[in-house]
Amino acid sequence: MGRGRLRIYLGAAPGVGKTYAMLAEAHRRLARGTDVVVAFVEDYGRRHTADQVDGLEVVPRQRLMHRGAVFTEMDLDAVLARRPQVALVDELPHTNIPGCRNAKRWQDVEELLAAGIDVISTVNIQHLESLGDTVEGITGVRQRETVPDEVVRRADQIELVDMSPQALRRRLAHGNVYTPEKIDAALANYFRPGNLTALRELALLWTADRVDEYLQKYRAEQGIEGTWQARERIVVGLTGGPEGATLIRRAARIAARGSGGELLAVHISRSDGLAGAGHGSPQTLIEQRALVESLGGTFHSVLGDDPAVGLLDFARGVNATQIVLGTSRRPAWQYVYGPGVGTTVTREAGDIDVHMVTHEHAGSGHGRIPIRRITDLGRTRTVAGWLIGLAGPPLLALVLTAIGGLGLSTDMLLFLSLTVLAALVGGLLPAIGSALVGSSVLNYYFTPPIHTFTINEPQNIMAVAIFTVVGISVASVVDLAARRTLQAARSQTEAQTLSALAGTVLRGAPNGDGVLTALMEQVRETFGQESAALLERPEPLGAWVPVASAGPYPPERPEAADVDVPVGESLALVLRGRVLPAADRRLLGAFAAQAAVVLERRRLAREAAAARREAEGNRIRTALLAAVSHDLRTPLAGIKASVTSLRSADVDWDPEDEAELLAGIEAGADRLDHLINNLLDMSRLQTGTVTPLIQETDLDEVVPFALGGVPPESVRLEVPETLPMIRADGGLLERSLANLVENAVKYSPDGVKVLVKADALHPAGGPGRVELRIVDRGPGVPEEAKERIFAPFQRYGDAPRGAGVGLGLAVARGFVEAMDGTVTAEDTPGGGLTMVVTLPAAERPPEPGEPVGDGQDPLSRLIT
Repeated sequence: MGRGRLRIYLGAAPGVGKTYAMLAEAHRRLARGTDVVVAFVEDYGRRHTADQVDGLEVVPRQRLMHRGAVFTEMDLDAVLARRPQVALVDELPHTNIPGCRNAKRWQDVEELLAAGIDVISTVNIQHLESLGDTVEGITGVRQRETVPDEVVRRADQIELVDMSPQALRRRLAHGNVYTPEKIDAALANYFRPGNLTALRELALLWTADRVDEYLQKYRAEQGIEGTWQARERIVVGLTGGPEGATLIRRAARIAARGSGGELLAVHISRSDGLAGAGHGSPQTLIEQRALVESLGGTFHSVLGDDPAVGLLDFARGVNATQIVLGTSRRPAWQYVYGPGVGTTVTREAGDIDVHMVTHEHAGSGHGRIPIRRITDLGRTRTVAGWLIGLAGPPLLALVLTAIGGLGLSTDMLLFLSLTVLAALVGGLLPAIGSALVGSSVLNYYFTPPIHTFTINEPQNIMAVAIFTVVGISVASVVDLAARRTLQAARSQTEAQTLSALAGTVLRGAPNGDGVLTALMEQVRETFGQESAALLERPEPLGAWVPVASAGPYPPERPEAADVDVPVGESLALVLRGRVLPAADRRLLGAFAAQAAVVLERRRLAREAAAARREAEGNRIRTALLAAVSHDLRTPLAGIKASVTSLRSADVDWDPEDEAELLAGIEAGADRLDHLINNLLDMSRLQTGTVTPLIQETDLDEVVPFALGGVPPESVRLEVPETLPMIRADGGLLERSLANLVENAVKYSPDGVKVLVKADALHPAGGPGRVELRIVDRGPGVPEEAKERIFAPFQRYGDAPRGAGVGLGLAVARGFVEAMDGTVTAEDTPGGGLTMVVTLPAAERPPEPGEPVGDGQDPLSRLIT
């Protein structure tokens, strides 16, 4: 029995039609005679979706009791007992009710697949684990139910269900997604056009990457090496030289010419044990890596003895369409070692276009001589060295015999040159063999008496002996130099690799997000492996859990890996691809230790963030208790005293006294309402759940409502009718201005009006803005306290306890900054304080008759 196949319908947002498409596919398969059942489908009251379920067999759900309520979940055992060919399982990221066998629905799906049942499921892009932070940054909402990316990546088919934001909003407005009472809130918050457009882009890009993975896998399985120009991929070859920045920028411009172009920079490194940093300057390579990443590209360091072959292999492996190279820095005389990399790549590139870019360092004489031809003593060169050492002397003897010889001393020098050549090519042993064979041939053919192995003259005996000793000595020196060169190259490679490792870690986010994945990719490339992963075992003898990985099909446990480096008792760095020599494991240990440090740093950062949140919460709770103890209790006490007096049967209140008591109750209630509103607003700001609805707003319509809480005679208004429209949330702006004006009136002397004045600003080269100034003539605030007054629960100077809890200014600044505005405090000339509010002006004035605002209460748009 084989494993079942998984098909996933992926959408950008709720309501795009994933479940409908899944049910339509089920009807198509049912019509073909396939055994299909509905294991779990949620229609959310959508009539069209519910109609699609008709005609399909539905497996009854199991009913579970949780916290006094009854919930229904997919009955996994019933589906397994039914054993259909295909099961429909909606909402893959769903968290099961406690009491189910598995915590998550995707784990239920894994059991169905393992039982040989094909599964069709649905996922929204915001529920992918890796995109949680991105989606929260776009929508302001953190998705609590997520599914690991690897679960979705392993699907046999992923089909994108796409819909434009405008069409989805129309569906929503027509009641095809949510019930009528939820439509307005949904349109104003999560389903705003900008949110939907960003989510749609995420879904398209993620799907495009998966399509690319499938294409690469297919090409590898079919052995296809030619380039398929499905999308523009520009590979720029780097040597670590100073011309790299010019090549990167040139390649980036080429990639930017077409939509979806991809930039990949590659540095080819030696394969003497490591596949890490090569012969370029480490600091230059680090700078060039940063430049590539800043331009949206990726940097790769790959293995290769021959730079041209390595570059072409990499380009074909990533299905590149163009290669960008710099003209050679080698002077003309160095071409005796062979054609340059650019010439070889151009000749062998086939259907890949090659761009040769000129630069100021071309032909400057700083190119690298191909020392690798001397020091790389692989099997091929060793065999060649033995051929030269053993077959060379007899062949040289035949040539010299044919021409009658050149004299014994000259013949000896020629045979010695042959020995040196064997040492250069094959190392010590071929050179020793060449020296012994050469001395024998020299004795037999050129030392009297010839054609015998005897020597008549003593000086000839000495000459042959010196020849043998010199040949072996030269071979030893050359071999030692080659080994020392290899050791130096390896040490340099290790140092450069560690330097690149440190740079990768230092460039990562403080909390470690993304660093571990980049680190695994660097491990994979450095050691020439297919995949790498960092595994963690949370509990002793428990299952291994992948923390980060790179490459296809990373090992899921140490036993399945080709290389396993333990890090303590709970971590392991595992590689798949090839077994590494012992010398490489020492450097791999440094990678493993660094990965453990990054993981620990990420955990510490999370703990520190949690501690900061807890400390902030404690501070706010302490301040709230202080507020409740006096600022809230005081008006409550006044209200209670007035009500008690009015209800007393012992006193007959006259109308004036009764009106005074009722006025006191009203004033206390207003004060309580103001305090509680500020507390609620600050709680929303602290939790980051304020989502303003930005639209073109007329300041004339907002400012008068903001002055409703102060006496009309206490404020003087100067708002020109020619003032441009602003981009703001009218409700949030009204609350902000009300707090600022009330604060100014509170501290202004009796009889002195607060000035509220608005002006348009047109900064040179920048967008237009509108400035609103609230000017009072109170005692003012010292320069060092101007920022502190905007902190929560701060009351300046000797303000009485009943003057509020100190949240008005903090709420005002929070709301204005949420609308891309600013609030600052300045000294009023002549004494006092001026609050300056700036907001972005609208790009155009409204057309005649064009409505401004949507008629909703803006405060209702605060997500709670």
